[in-house]
Amino acid sequence: MGQLLLVLASILTLSSLNTRTMTIAGTTPDLPEMRLVQKLNCNNPQAQAAINECTKLFYQNADKKLNRVYQQLLSTLESSRKQKLIAAQVVWIKFRDTNCEFERSRYEGGSIAATIYFGCLENSTKLRTQQLQEYLKANP
Repeated sequence: MGQLLLVLASILTLSSLNTRTMTIAGTTPDLPEMRLVQKLNCNNPQAQAAINECTKLFYQNADKKLNRVYQQLLSTLESSRKQKLIAAQVVWIKFRDTNCEFERSRYEGGSIAATIYFGCLENSTKLRTQQLQEYLKANP
């Protein structure tokens, strides 16, 4: 009898709380994605997750630079050459992504796979940026 009263008291206490929803066992509430609050130090990352995140940031920065150079080059070209560059860039992106997926596949399932993938994307993107910069210099 005492346990029944305890259960009823618990139910009454819970029902009197001002909550919008109750979570049923086996379901997950809609919560915002949780992220570490600790500042990311890409000069000296200490854990694989930090290395992966830094490598991704390095790639994203390289990609931004590539896009700036690409847009600069496009603005200097006449229509027929512009179309050829656009077609070449589309094919190059597909090649880069597929090639980097191949490199990552050797480490599939491992914690380093993301570092391999984003490192490959960064290196390939930097090379392409240099190539586009050379085109830009040759096309006054």
